[in-house]
Amino acid sequence: MKKLNINPILYLSISILYLELIMKNIITKNIINNEIILLIIFLLPLVLLLTILTKAFNKIVNKIIMFITMILLTVYFEVQLIFYILFSVPFSFSTISLADQASDFSNIVIDTIKTNILTFTLLLIPLIFLILFYKKINTERYNKYQIITLIIMFITSYLSTFAYLLPNKNESNSLYKLYFNTDDAERIINNFGLLNYTKIDIKRDLIGYEQELTIGFNETESEMPPVEIEEGEEIIDYGYNQLELNFEESDNNTINQLNNYIQNKQSSNKNEYTGMFEGKNLIFILAEGFNEIAVDEVRTPTLYKMINTGFNFTNFYSPVFLSTTGGEFQATTGLIPTQETLKAWKEKTPTISYAIGNSYANKGYRTYSFHDWTYTYYKRNITMQTLGFTNYLGCGNGLEKRMRCSWLPKDSEMINVTFGDYANMEGPFATYYVTVSGHSPYNNSDNIAKEYLSNLEGTSYSSQVKYYLAAQMELDKMLEQLVLKLTETGELDNTVIALVGDHYPYTLSTEEVNEVSSYEKDGTIEVNRSNFIIWNSQIEEPIVVDKVGSQIDVLPTLLNLFGIDYDSRLIVGQDILSNYEGIAIFSNRSWVTDYGWYYVSQKRFVLKEGKTLEDQEAYINRINNRVANSFSVSKMILDTNYYNYILNK
Repeated sequence: MKKLNINPILYLSISILYLELIMKNIITKNIINNEIILLIIFLLPLVLLLTILTKAFNKIVNKIIMFITMILLTVYFEVQLIFYILFSVPFSFSTISLADQASDFSNIVIDTIKTNILTFTLLLIPLIFLILFYKKINTERYNKYQIITLIIMFITSYLSTFAYLLPNKNESNSLYKLYFNTDDAERIINNFGLLNYTKIDIKRDLIGYEQELTIGFNETESEMPPVEIEEGEEIIDYGYNQLELNFEESDNNTINQLNNYIQNKQSSNKNEYTGMFEGKNLIFILAEGFNEIAVDEVRTPTLYKMINTGFNFTNFYSPVFLSTTGGEFQATTGLIPTQETLKAWKEKTPTISYAIGNSYANKGYRTYSFHDWTYTYYKRNITMQTLGFTNYLGCGNGLEKRMRCSWLPKDSEMINVTFGDYANMEGPFATYYVTVSGHSPYNNSDNIAKEYLSNLEGTSYSSQVKYYLAAQMELDKMLEQLVLKLTETGELDNTVIALVGDHYPYTLSTEEVNEVSSYEKDGTIEVNRSNFIIWNSQIEEPIVVDKVGSQIDVLPTLLNLFGIDYDSRLIVGQDILSNYEGIAIFSNRSWVTDYGWYYVSQKRFVLKEGKTLEDQEAYINRINNRVANSFSVSKMILDTNYYNYILNK
């Protein structure tokens, strides 16, 4: 019987395509589509290159290279799997500098592997095959003519890939633009594969790239939906949140693109709520893992009261963008975070003039920020400065002297030990809290949740869900303490409390979230639906806002309410209380508006009940362009330090 003799090019081709298709299915939710042939074409040069490496030396060295190659590929694909499940975006090498506390996620990673053990095991199969049948793979050295032939094939196949990029290269959505100018990881992976995405990502991280705004698209007044006016209602012109800016031409092409885009963009209108809280204090809370499923009239009465007696945003979303740091960036800057954008925020310390601390400080407020965990976590010792908080206190630079800072700390204790820093002083204050007590994992290692777990007795929720709901009760206690202290000092009526979650509890499965949800949520958009609290004791009647909004709208909404002058064209998010078109944008570029949901992986639009669109395709294209530009503008503003440029001219 003839001995089985597998050529490395066959083994590598099948193994790499197999790994790519699994990740393609995980990320794009679609294995077989029109792009699969393109993916194979772009993978061929890599397969040929690896074949050269595994046939160029003696048999033993070639075998070692083969094993090293497959181990590295397997580990990398496993890392991408875990990262995507946790953060809903593929891992980028620009994130490495952000991972200074990666060890703190070890328990979460282990839980993620356990929950997704089947997919995790499937990615191991090519390596397992190699271990079991390595003697069947022919790693004998090729002669020089065979190596030269492979090299010629590699060069030819690599150069040929560019032929597929040239057609329609100048169109905004062309493959050429995607390959060289567009920051859209999911589309890159769908068309070129994960390994080619990695090559593009490393190149961009090392030498950068010039991003382009979508040609022929600006958010002009003609594209705003008509304002619905009831019969007999008086139309009042409150003006617009817009400043006189100097858009003179620059030597920098990116700045010129921004100038052209922004000066043609529609400003948000001022409205009946403009200046409603002018001169009042602000306490703004970024709540770890907070989601609408945590709100219960009995278990979390303070949260329930604030949502139902203040501003009640019924279609608000907290999209996951790289865990807490992405949620924080959205809520405090009004811009969209990507891994590249967050890296620039943390390393280049750009000027972010409208960031929440800067905006209130420029209005004469005393600004403070507190975080009851390591003060350098996510480089907050740097980013708090760019947000405008010079009085930042966390565990490690002073807060540990006042409270217990071991895992998990109590958010209510943070209120008790910091309230005196800003209360009962002359002039208004703006205070920012970043909480911790609602952090995962949600199991018996959670010492905070255990204190409240008895409140869940008699419920049928699964164990993880119970621990999550119990942990969020500490957030409610924090708010209760805050209201009590404001009342005692006579500051309650003069203080606005705003609260938003950093992200939904993404270590819970969608099924677990739906155990508590009042309706069936999907795992892409609706699982991110949450609450945005704006509450003041002087609000006489609850103000219900049905328009779609998200974390990037938090900052401009607060600025408008507090009567702080700003130019709304310079912020991607918009005041939810204005008549500006509502939208929530997600990390994979799916979106939801007042008209419907768009799932980018399936290219599927679902029209909301009772809504009509004359030209649905044109509407989808317009919103997709707006989403693409929102990502691009956010990155370009930080890359060029645009605020410093445009607001100082």
